[in-house]
Amino acid sequence: MHDHADHQHGHSHDHGSELDEMTARVRALETILTRKGLIDPAAVDRIIDTYQNRVGRRNGAAVVARAWTDPAYAERLRADTTAAISELGFTGRQGEHMRALFNAPGTHHMVVCTLCSCYPWSVLGLPPVWYKSPAYRSRAVREPRAVLAEFGVTLPPETQVQVWDSTAELRYLVIPQRPEGTEGWAAERLATLVTRDSMIGTGLALTPGAAS
Repeated sequence: MHDHADHQHGHSHDHGSELDEMTARVRALETILTRKGLIDPAAVDRIIDTYQNRVGRRNGAAVVARAWTDPAYAERLRADTTAAISELGFTGRQGEHMRALFNAPGTHHMVVCTLCSCYPWSVLGLPPVWYKSPAYRSRAVREPRAVLAEFGVTLPPETQVQVWDSTAELRYLVIPQRPEGTEGWAAERLATLVTRDSMIGTGLALTPGAAS
């Protein structure tokens, strides 16, 4: 966990050259494994479709919305995140050991994986390209406020930024603060305000006006 001051450096979320090289290498590896009969492309496509289109941010958003509306569930989420997420039926790849990080006034959490790209697929779907990039993985630790600013998140100077490093043993889910003006909203409606980035910590939950 780290808390660092702001520094100004350039940062691109696209990392086009890295993506192009990585895509080419992945495709070449897939071709070799397919020719050797070690993988089934159709099965791979089904896995990708599941986590990209069917899971996406939906599972994580449901968890956040439940925590916002059910104090008892929020306490269970704090005490045993993995079990609380499993209550909603969300289990699976890279989601076996989870910890929820609750944002609050004065504290903002942000998640990175500095060694590779450990990421809770079962609640957030496939990781975005920028999450896996060397630039994000290094700068999120060294200069989190600068990185947040490039995502459009500017926090008060007194807000402490805590950066958490995911590992193969433990992954994190940020619970963003509930937006104002949502009193009386049902969990299903609240879930529409929860973005993927807000659950990584590189964004905030949408305001009611922004969501509409």
